[in-house]
Amino acid sequence: MTISRRRFLESSAELGAVSVLAGAPAMAAAGGEARFFVIGDWGRDGKHHQRAVAGAMAAAAVAADPAFIVSAGDNFYEAGVTGLSDPQWRTSFEDVYSQESLQRPWHVILGNHDYRGNVEAQLAYSKLSHRWEMPARYYTRKLAVPGGGAEIFYLDTSPFIRKYAGTVTNTAGQDKRAQLAWLERGLAASGARWKIVIGHHPLYTALGGHGHDQPDMIAAFEPVLRRHKVALYINGHDHSMQYVEMGGIAYVTTGAGSHTYQPGPASRAGYCSGDHGFLAVAVGAAAVRLDFIDARGKSVFGKTLGV
Repeated sequence: MTISRRRFLESSAELGAVSVLAGAPAMAAAGGEARFFVIGDWGRDGKHHQRAVAGAMAAAAVAADPAFIVSAGDNFYEAGVTGLSDPQWRTSFEDVYSQESLQRPWHVILGNHDYRGNVEAQLAYSKLSHRWEMPARYYTRKLAVPGGGAEIFYLDTSPFIRKYAGTVTNTAGQDKRAQLAWLERGLAASGARWKIVIGHHPLYTALGGHGHDQPDMIAAFEPVLRRHKVALYINGHDHSMQYVEMGGIAYVTTGAGSHTYQPGPASRAGYCSGDHGFLAVAVGAAAVRLDFIDARGKSVFGKTLGV
């Protein structure tokens, strides 16, 4: 079905997006829901269906009025950006996501391809852009939702992947222990009804097995997510759209913002597709609604997570 205003708003009133400060509510969910989109693995100068996905996301944003858009990393292929004057800022971001409905905050994290370039430039672009927000390599944002709210923890996952050590994916000098301690403290202190964690790399995928599940991520993060009853983990990296539940946690892959591959059937109970598209999330007090939207603007998979 085509993504519609009713699917996102249902019986709720219009929700107004406001600018987001670190740790501050992203929006006042007067109608009972807070909505945002997630797109991953997109920066290809508008090619490989990137513009088509951008168009579908822009149309969906008119209907849903998301508070913000999340970039799940690999923002620029193949090797990040060289600096603030890199033409990819225009050719892969500003000129592709140019629609009025996409002129809202973008919460950005880093992917492994971004680590092949100038990471500091991606951080610094936050000071030049009215929508690009990457205040640090990892950070939090809150959503005001009646009944307890939600909190999103944005991770920097590339330093946890051991095979990157000593390669062009330059994660040298990043303190993994400090990031894990930060996440542990933040989740423990959070009073949010919904705890959501977003990183570039997956833990578990619907495909499963070598090359899809990430053992380094599972070892580092799964105990923390389980200990603090995280409901939802969202990632990019795999150029596909996937959903699977493992150990009471929903794992969602949304890495289909441009180039994708046909992944084959899921080896676990879940969903797996090589369609181009993005993820729409609606957070309420009693449930979280997830929808994969393809480049035609169609909802190709939906799932509701209950308390």
